[in-house]
Amino acid sequence: MADFKIEKACLAQGHASVAGVDEVGRGSLFGPVVAVALVFPSRLFPRRPSWTKEIDDSKRLAATKRERLVREILAETQALGVGTASNAEIDALNVFRATELAMKRAVADLRLEPGIVLVDGLPLKDVDYPSMGVRGGDRKSVSIAAASIVAKVLRDGLMNLYDTIFGGYGLAAHKGYGTEEHYRAIGALGPTGLHRVSFDLKIARSPKP
Repeated sequence: MADFKIEKACLAQGHASVAGVDEVGRGSLFGPVVAVALVFPSRLFPRRPSWTKEIDDSKRLAATKRERLVREILAETQALGVGTASNAEIDALNVFRATELAMKRAVADLRLEPGIVLVDGLPLKDVDYPSMGVRGGDRKSVSIAAASIVAKVLRDGLMNLYDTIFGGYGLAAHKGYGTEEHYRAIGALGPTGLHRVSFDLKIARSPKP
């Protein structure tokens, strides 16, 4: 379960504030990658509110729990930024570079300059602030895990909206990921303008029945 150990260590090293950043949607076939960066006030670190003990990797939490925790997260964050990379940028740059771009945009959207940025995975490159990569960070750092929860809720809401626009693809159910239903819909209807054409969208990639 995530905690504030890494954040407290960063403050002890002299960093004025700690931001966590994570992304959602990298493996999807449809739509943007959504990244969130956030900064919690340091007063939360020594005596954690009870709700922070429920924070975990967004993929391990039920949708109802994510939605409840988002309210707590947004009420307590000192700063929050959102960044995206579109399907067109993913196709042009590749998904890894586009994902990093979305995370940089999220950090740039913060209303304060963070002392250090904790990133799930590899540190951000070519930035003018300290960046620390944390392997499995969304299961270790509350700041990273909370960012993943907010990003997941935002992106899921976007997919629900797109489901009302692009009927027949089942976006509200699978959120754009490569389920059998989604591959079959692409095969029958063709890709939309928001599908990632650099990905393999063929029905042959779908799971066997």
